[in-house]
Amino acid sequence: MDSFTPIENKIFSVSQLNRHVKSLLEQNFFAIQISGEISNLSRPSSGHIYFSLKDERAQVRCAMFRSQVQRLKFPLENGLQIQASANVSLYEARGDYQLIVNQMQEAGDGALRRAFELLKEKLSTKGFFDDEHKKSLPLIPNAIGIITSSSGAAIRDILSVLKRRFPTIPIIIYPVLVQGNEAKYAISQAIVNANRRKECDVLILARGGGSLEDLWAFNEEMVAKAIFKSRLPIISGIGHETDTTIADYVSDLRAATPTAAAEHCTPDQQQWLGQFIAYESHLLQLIQRKLLNYEQRLTWLTKNLNQQHPGKQLERQAQRLDELELRLKSNIQNKLIHAKSELKSHHAQLWQFNPKHKIEQLKNHYISLNKQLSININMTLQTRQQQLALLSQTLNIVSPLATLQRGYTLTSNEQNSVVTSSKQLEVGQTIKSRFASGAITSTIQEITHE
Repeated sequence: MDSFTPIENKIFSVSQLNRHVKSLLEQNFFAIQISGEISNLSRPSSGHIYFSLKDERAQVRCAMFRSQVQRLKFPLENGLQIQASANVSLYEARGDYQLIVNQMQEAGDGALRRAFELLKEKLSTKGFFDDEHKKSLPLIPNAIGIITSSSGAAIRDILSVLKRRFPTIPIIIYPVLVQGNEAKYAISQAIVNANRRKECDVLILARGGGSLEDLWAFNEEMVAKAIFKSRLPIISGIGHETDTTIADYVSDLRAATPTAAAEHCTPDQQQWLGQFIAYESHLLQLIQRKLLNYEQRLTWLTKNLNQQHPGKQLERQAQRLDELELRLKSNIQNKLIHAKSELKSHHAQLWQFNPKHKIEQLKNHYISLNKQLSININMTLQTRQQQLALLSQTLNIVSPLATLQRGYTLTSNEQNSVVTSSKQLEVGQTIKSRFASGAITSTIQEITHE
């Protein structure tokens, strides 16, 4: 287009007009930031994507080329809220005004829900939600701790329920921020403090309803870790029944609302009183039944005792004892008479076989035999002594020792064999010579055979 020709006097072709408008848009609306909801999403085979961004009053066409699409870290879908960096342009072929999107990120609840799902998956993988880590609640708490805002409606609802259900249980409030960037630190520290102080044996973590962003402090990882590490059981009562947070998944019990959390935490005193009354009535019935049984038993035993009175039993036993005593005396006397008669008879028989005379005879015979034995022993000793003297004389005659006494010697070799010839010996050999008294050892230097 000629820059000197006034635009109102210029006649444009359609393509020229579209080109001119495109240039104006791209020069004046470069890298703008825009937010909206995706609709009319289209994914052709080229890899580019086309969609519309809309709000409550208007919409605009958008295009994102494949190179930028590949950098996206989240899936696109209709209804997703996004914030995009784009260049305003014009599609010349149709004269459609559009945005060329360069970068895109989730916005509003969409981004929060994406972060929620990622953290939920991460903690689930680590076992934060597993039932084996859930702690059981006390049947009747000694004290109840409440972690919530001290000025919200939730604390009033909880206190009202606790007062109605079981007003004698002490309540300890740990006031915290429940919304905003600092809330996650306050909530986590309150859980740690409650565990350290050991003032209660169950905790209620609560706040009233709100948007996902309002409840976000209860979706923070540090809050989830504080709940998981808590030694005290924790009941979560966050938002309304439809609201679900990461804290609900990690807590030992999830209640739909703060009011429901208070109900789960305490028994109903009216219900307990009713049970106590029922137990008392049942116990009285059991006691009365036992007493009646014992009374009937006592009556029966009394009648049975009267029928078998010990006095009558003793009288019968005494009579029986007298009878047995008389029989025992009669039997003893008869036994004694019989024993005396047998003793006399045995004494007469024994006297006939008295061994006294036999003993005298045997004694005299023993004395005679003993004298004869002494005589025989002396005679035998004399005979043996004479024989021994004769044998000793004979032995001395043939004994080598007697020969040695006459000046002869007895020679033996190294094997202690007696040497009778010089032919049994060799020069250098050692021999032993025995005399009548003593012996010598010699070494042969010369041998003469005669």
